[in-house]
Amino acid sequence: MAKSSMVEREKKRNKVVRRCSEKRVKLKAIIKSPTTSYDEKQEAMLQLQKMPRNASPVRLRNRCSITGRPKGYYRKFGLGRNKLREAAMRGDIPGLIKASW
Repeated sequence: MAKSSMVEREKKRNKVVRRCSEKRVKLKAIIKSPTTSYDEKQEAMLQLQKMPRNASPVRLRNRCSITGRPKGYYRKFGLGRNKLREAAMRGDIPGLIKASW
């Protein structure tokens, strides 16, 4: 089980990313556009830099939805490797079986 403070920090980051995503997209569009003037681009870059660091989606970390484990995470299921194996053994995930050969 991951520290609850780390899990809560990740939830907080998710909220900030969702809240600021529209503004980030607009500012990045202004910066990338070839038609905007140099001064407008500078202003957009300044506003983008003033946004909170946690507003960047790059800072998000995938975690197991049950334990909060950051490593050994399977995106398709949203679980860590341990809990995925347990769920597969119980038969909770349809179509997923343990390989044997």
